[in-house]
Amino acid sequence: MGQRDVVDTMTPLSRVVHVVIRVVVLVLCRLLFRLEVRNGDRLPPGGPYILAPVHRSNLDAFVAVSAVAPRVIVRTVAKDSLWRNARFGRFLDKMGSVAVDRERPDRAALRRAENALSHGEPLLLFPEGTRKSGPTVETILEGPAWLALRERVPVVPMGIWGTEKAMPKGSKLIRPTKVVVEIGEPIIPDSPPGSRVRQANVVELTEEIRAAVQKQYDRAQIRRR
Repeated sequence: MGQRDVVDTMTPLSRVVHVVIRVVVLVLCRLLFRLEVRNGDRLPPGGPYILAPVHRSNLDAFVAVSAVAPRVIVRTVAKDSLWRNARFGRFLDKMGSVAVDRERPDRAALRRAENALSHGEPLLLFPEGTRKSGPTVETILEGPAWLALRERVPVVPMGIWGTEKAMPKGSKLIRPTKVVVEIGEPIIPDSPPGSRVRQANVVELTEEIRAAVQKQYDRAQIRRR
């Protein structure tokens, strides 16, 4: 699906709306899920980075951004089917979201995500691509590693435990339950300025990200129990 430049779509008003929505989401997460965020000080204090959470529920995006200070604009990579409703699609554009086709490699989406990072703001990108189930992070996409190497930005692994119980795949109802977020140490890509992004480096960093997300997911599960 087509989408305008995600950097240009955010007006001063839409930034204010973004922050207000984030505050409301944070309050709801704390009320419904008794949200516990561990090691929030590991988030970079400023500048662009890739927030890479495990993905088990439609609630994960809301929970993940709730771990970041509401004043920080977080761009979100979302499935392009959300843009099928033209009015809602325009709203997502105004919020700085990035549409991605999950059925096939989407280079246009990577360019839009790259553009968002170059604007100096965090990008929420689920490494698994789509919702999975269970305690294991088996495989992830190479997009996060490619973007990190291309833009020379850190990747912050995140484990989220409890959202699959609160709203499992296929459910339309939300069940209040405890949710724990574990934030890992940022992974700094080894990518000197001006260097090409090599496939071998992408593969190596992808596995490092997968292992780091799994580690934080494991820690969140232990704390949840």
